[in-house]
Amino acid sequence: MRNAECKGERGSATDLPLPFRIPHSAFRTGVGWVIDLSGKRAFVTGGGRGIGRATALMLAQAGAGVAVGYRSRRAEAEETLAAVKRLRRPAIAVTGDLGDPAAAGRAVDDAVQGLGGLELLIVNHGIWPSDEVSVAAMTDLQWEATRRANLDSVLYVCRAAIPLLPDGGKIVLVSSTAGQRGEAFHADYAATKGAVISFTKSLAVELAPRRINVNCVAPGWVETEMSATAYSKEGGGGKREIERTIPLGRVASAEECAGPIVFLCSDLARHITGEILNVNGGSVLCG
Repeated sequence: MRNAECKGERGSATDLPLPFRIPHSAFRTGVGWVIDLSGKRAFVTGGGRGIGRATALMLAQAGAGVAVGYRSRRAEAEETLAAVKRLRRPAIAVTGDLGDPAAAGRAVDDAVQGLGGLELLIVNHGIWPSDEVSVAAMTDLQWEATRRANLDSVLYVCRAAIPLLPDGGKIVLVSSTAGQRGEAFHADYAATKGAVISFTKSLAVELAPRRINVNCVAPGWVETEMSATAYSKEGGGGKREIERTIPLGRVASAEECAGPIVFLCSDLARHITGEILNVNGGSVLCG
């Protein structure tokens, strides 16, 4: 499908590198914009690369201002920030170790102050320890580090942001196929991502009286730096082996995960809450 230029106050899709150009048809019909986030303000954690970067850019193309969260990858966050600014959207970078409750609170406050408010919260950050480790061999240090990065931090960010979100706001958390199927030799990762799914459902009911939608996107294998080690095994054969386990026959791009996140941030999804949206090429069906 041809990549078209998005003209007018939304900025131009051709201002972006090729992987982040979004076709007109993804956002508009002959009578107007289908996904319109004009005036909305979003905080995207883990926004420096991968799914977070793709999400920040799609949100900006749909009209939203974006706070790009990062922990240590400042250069990558600045690249995301620059791309959002080329779309003429309000954009700031927010840093902090979200596994620290005080730092998470400061990050949320910085996002709100920098953008002037917050309607959309996308909690995307996390880690996947690439080494295969059995439960019997797993150290306390690894378990605690994965839990801190993937679960404790989710609580801390949401806890800080919820009082600042308006009624009708949106929260999208990012889990994983592993949180539903489990993942042998990566039990720490799977356990934390499964907890994120339960957290999503609990929070959706809790915030429903305020009409705050809480949903979760659960990617499978994605073409990101985090999975590079697994893909490179056996001279690149690792990726081919993984793709044979996916019914659609390939791993997802970051943009293919970002699109569903942006959908869940839009009014098209206003009657969806507590949902786990799988973006894994059907692999969750084969476990």
